[in-house]
Amino acid sequence: MPAIHTAIHTDVALTMLNTLGLTAHAAQFTRITSVDDLQALLADASLRTQPWHVLGGGSNLVLPEVVDGLTLRVEIPGRRLIGEDEHAVYVAAGGGENWHQFVQWTLQQGWGGLENLSLIPGTVGAAPIQNIGAYGVEVKDHLFELTAYSLDDGRKRVFSNADCGFAYRDSVFKRAEAGRWLIAEVVFRLPRRPTLVTSYGDIDGELASLGLPRTPQGVARAVIAVRQRKLPDPAQIGNAGSFFKNPIVPETVRDALLAEHPQLVSYPAGAGLCKLAAGWLIEQTGWKGKQLGPVGMYARQALVLVNHGGAVRHDVAELTAAVQVDVAAQFGVVLEPEPVWW
Repeated sequence: MPAIHTAIHTDVALTMLNTLGLTAHAAQFTRITSVDDLQALLADASLRTQPWHVLGGGSNLVLPEVVDGLTLRVEIPGRRLIGEDEHAVYVAAGGGENWHQFVQWTLQQGWGGLENLSLIPGTVGAAPIQNIGAYGVEVKDHLFELTAYSLDDGRKRVFSNADCGFAYRDSVFKRAEAGRWLIAEVVFRLPRRPTLVTSYGDIDGELASLGLPRTPQGVARAVIAVRQRKLPDPAQIGNAGSFFKNPIVPETVRDALLAEHPQLVSYPAGAGLCKLAAGWLIEQTGWKGKQLGPVGMYARQALVLVNHGGAVRHDVAELTAAVQVDVAAQFGVVLEPEPVWW
């Protein structure tokens, strides 16, 4: 007799479940609201003959028109204080929690550390996969551990920060362990005396212009103001935020580019490396505000790819390739997309 599990639906539209707003359908779809839901699915042998895909907030994703197999949307809730010591508090959140709402909740409790990551779309469980980051802070800076379940056999594994293999916009969950785990809960270590990071992206200037206090809550308000001014709201126009990674190159390459392009924007990346501003590179090639079919690069921020309506994965692929070709031709730099492509 098959296991009893959460309802499985067929031919489910995913257009409203990916922030790019791409036209897409899931062949089969179910919601995971608890670990028990997942274990029941795993116990059903009839479901194991098809691929499984784990969907969070859909904010860093390029979907095909038809997603084969079973799509599992993670909606596991919960946020709570699980421990503390003289230096930090330890806070757990379910994988399905909305990331921005979770960050604001931590700040309301008086726990700083995640304020620079305010208003980033997506879920808590998806945040470590991408190692989301903004304004000089990344998830890896405060992630303590996470609990994940194997999609192969249901076994539970606790990943430490080191186990996650974090890198710039990257983790082991995008490489060797891609597609193998469902992240059910994440634990963050938030310092009792957080160090404010305000020099990146002119957060200092935003604090001053808005008359905000130099506190975690003040920094969060400044970050939100900057993001709302520069980035489109996915509810208004489909987008996945910053679409390309800022390329990391040797300082010698940066210096050679500076000789030809004195206005080149770059940031130190440690150990003789630097990070080039992908948005600046894209803007110089003329793609800012330019459209190719139903998609284009946003008129107010060249790093953001937007869907003007009715786009599918092929449209995104065409624009991605066109921008990559032009940036490589002008600067000799290869841009890499940030989103995961199913």
